[in-house]
Amino acid sequence: MREPARRVRALHTPTTITVYQAYAPAIGLPAARDGRFPAAWSRDRMTWIKPSFLWMMYRCGWGAKAGQETVLAVEITRDGFEWALRHACLSHYSPDVHADRDAWRRQLKGAPARVQWDPERDVRLRPLPYRSLQLGLSGEAVREYADTWIVGIRDVTPLAREVHRLVGAGDVEGAERLVPEERAYDVVGGLPERVGGSSGV
Repeated sequence: MREPARRVRALHTPTTITVYQAYAPAIGLPAARDGRFPAAWSRDRMTWIKPSFLWMMYRCGWGAKAGQETVLAVEITRDGFEWALRHACLSHYSPDVHADRDAWRRQLKGAPARVQWDPERDVRLRPLPYRSLQLGLSGEAVREYADTWIVGIRDVTPLAREVHRLVGAGDVEGAERLVPEERAYDVVGGLPERVGGSSGV
């Protein structure tokens, strides 16, 4: 069966979904230790959460990029995640979704969340022919994320390094076995059209 072009795939339970972020150790280590972000973590800027482990590895270079050395798995409530999707706007103009560019700009200005669809990655971080969700949170959404939605935070930097080591050693199958199992995530009511749900085929 062909994978839809746009689908949320994630490690999830009936009540939670796991997303990934990467930070400098000064932010990431206390967050994993305490299960919440430290005071130094900014609530005034957009924060991007990613349900795809391998897309996070692509973004942070397996935790080797400066300022992204600590990779976090953040388990959040499905209710919070889906609230963000319902209130999100695509980060770019799409004639399939927006009446015109002005309508998109108005929607973007008032939205507390943004959605991007970027090529999913394989274990060698090569692009795949379908896309992965990135969800940007700001304003009310980032405050709710930090204060209400988070169920737990784990430091998965050792996992990232081990998967990377196995890929480098040529053990692709071994690396793939360690990657978190990200199954299709069924959004209640379907993926909203305002974030590209109409293209999810």
